[in-house]
Amino acid sequence: MYNMWLQYNPVESKNKDMWQEVAILNDSCIATSIKNELTIAIEKMFQVKPAYSTSNDAKIVIGIIDELGELVDKQQKHKFADISDESFLISYQNDQLLVTGKSDKALLYGVYHLLREVQHGHDITKLNLLDQPKNSLRMLNQWDNLDGSVERGYSGNSIFYENGKIVKDKSRIKDYARFLASVGINAISINNVNVWKEETYFITKKYLPEIKEIADIFRAYGITLYLSINFASPIAIDGLDTADPLDVNVKQWWKDRVQEICHYIPDFGGFVVKADSEHRPGPFTYDRDHADGSNMLAEALAPYGGKVIWRCFVYNCVQDWRDRSTDRARAAYDHFKPLDGKFHENVILQIKNGPMDFQVREPVSPLIGAMKKTNQIIEFQVAQEYTGQQRDLCYLIPQWKEVLQFDTYIKGKGTTIEDIVAGRIHPYKYSGIAAVSNIGNDENWTGNTLAQANLYGYGRLTWNPELSSETIANEWIQQTFTSNENVVNVLGDMLLNSWEIYENYTAPLGVGWMVTPNTHYGPNIDGYEYSRWGTYHFADRDGIGVDRTKETGTGYTSQYEEPNQSTYNNLDSCPDELLLFFHHVPYKYTLKSGKTVIQHIYDTHFLGYEQVEQLVQQWETMKDNIDPLRYTNIRERLALQIRNAREWRDQINTYFYRKSGIPDEKGRTFY
Repeated sequence: MYNMWLQYNPVESKNKDMWQEVAILNDSCIATSIKNELTIAIEKMFQVKPAYSTSNDAKIVIGIIDELGELVDKQQKHKFADISDESFLISYQNDQLLVTGKSDKALLYGVYHLLREVQHGHDITKLNLLDQPKNSLRMLNQWDNLDGSVERGYSGNSIFYENGKIVKDKSRIKDYARFLASVGINAISINNVNVWKEETYFITKKYLPEIKEIADIFRAYGITLYLSINFASPIAIDGLDTADPLDVNVKQWWKDRVQEICHYIPDFGGFVVKADSEHRPGPFTYDRDHADGSNMLAEALAPYGGKVIWRCFVYNCVQDWRDRSTDRARAAYDHFKPLDGKFHENVILQIKNGPMDFQVREPVSPLIGAMKKTNQIIEFQVAQEYTGQQRDLCYLIPQWKEVLQFDTYIKGKGTTIEDIVAGRIHPYKYSGIAAVSNIGNDENWTGNTLAQANLYGYGRLTWNPELSSETIANEWIQQTFTSNENVVNVLGDMLLNSWEIYENYTAPLGVGWMVTPNTHYGPNIDGYEYSRWGTYHFADRDGIGVDRTKETGTGYTSQYEEPNQSTYNNLDSCPDELLLFFHHVPYKYTLKSGKTVIQHIYDTHFLGYEQVEQLVQQWETMKDNIDPLRYTNIRERLALQIRNAREWRDQINTYFYRKSGIPDEKGRTFY
């Protein structure tokens, strides 16, 4: 459980003898991490204790390309001319296996890829692979608090903090760094974006010596450390009478803070900022805009190569939902699009994948790619806040791939989100993908062992978005459990169907929410923290859904480029799965499937529950193939899921039967 996908199960290999001597050609901190990982892996997989050298005659040689000399021919060296410093080459030639690249980080990624190949039973003497990440920034955001809690954490408490202090024993942080590096993650922020109390002082010498220790651990695995900050820190920490980003004293205060941080952490990544959202302080207090606020921080960080990651999750959380001019879905675009070109080059806007909040189904945010002169990264959520909270199984890779493959048409056909966030459409200096982490201090890290697949898959997808959901699932299963064909097939089927199953028994046709306020788990059809002005779904006796059209609704559809704008705006062309996000329709409106909306609601919720029953049956066939500890953990989580699915089925169907007065055409009983 603890080792996640770095189990390094024993393998049969005719190349076993190659691993007895490994040459690592430098002694950097990352090289030390490579050596440590190889020692663990080789001993577990081959029952061989490797010897290490710096000899170019070893069977396996690992070194930066300039260190390998004539071992790398001119043609291979030429391949490195136009690729990133994180790219690696694995090549077998002249009875030697070479792992090389232009940096130590490249070697680290190459070694982890090599070990993955071995775990899958591939012949390493057939390898001739040059691989590079598509996204330059591949980041995780921890929402951990100093008291040890984790906001939206479903896997126990923080591995970083406990009882108001940074943990003394950081061995688990080191293991976490190993897991992240193995799938190519290269950046992390280690505290909650909602910086409320004592965490404000993380940017002072009160905590920086210990945070330096954490940064040192991550650096050895190629991961750059960031900190989330409180925009009002000048007031909270030193009693300034303002945090106005244009005030000279405030500007100097931040410059002093950055200088102190970089004294402890010379390669400090920068700040993650949530401002002017959900009661967090920001530049709006001083009649300034987001460019003013972020640029002030960017100026302080620029001399040290630091960046500002400014979250675009900004909306009026106490808005009157009856007022069509305050549609939350519009908020990010309305706030940020007019500021394009006003942000400094080391500011990056972090935009949630959808316009709302990590729902099981929502359209792609129209802000992604809409700003041609401003760095952007997309934000996913590995933590399943609205998708089962790691009690219910919901493999999210298919959802993220659907988002990345979405065609925005911003520069004509083929302008996908995947290429936008990779920096291939606009001349972004910085771009990539970030996500909210799903780990905690549970023995298996993620509460539900199967939720490990989302963390693994996130890393693999950010490195190579062209990998299929099935390929990623199979990789994870084989490294985590076994390569047994039956296990791979059954678990793969469970994972790949789980997003659709979860959607079936929860919120239908893109309407979203309907969850218990604050906890966000379990059904509450009219529940939403800020819904005092009315329900989110706008259901009445005649129909359901939110009118976001240009003619009669909030006008949200106008934020998309054509033809997406017309597709969503037109009732006839709007995809069924997003119908209620964009339109308010009668219950008897006929979907493209031929069913009415109300019958679709009834059918999918009965089906979703039945599908969870099938998940339980599938898992029970695995009892003799999975160790008792992990088998029991997953069986217990599925028991929670079946209760949750039943509750969703009964509450949703009963609610809408009573609201509409339209019976189920199949005559099933509502509770």
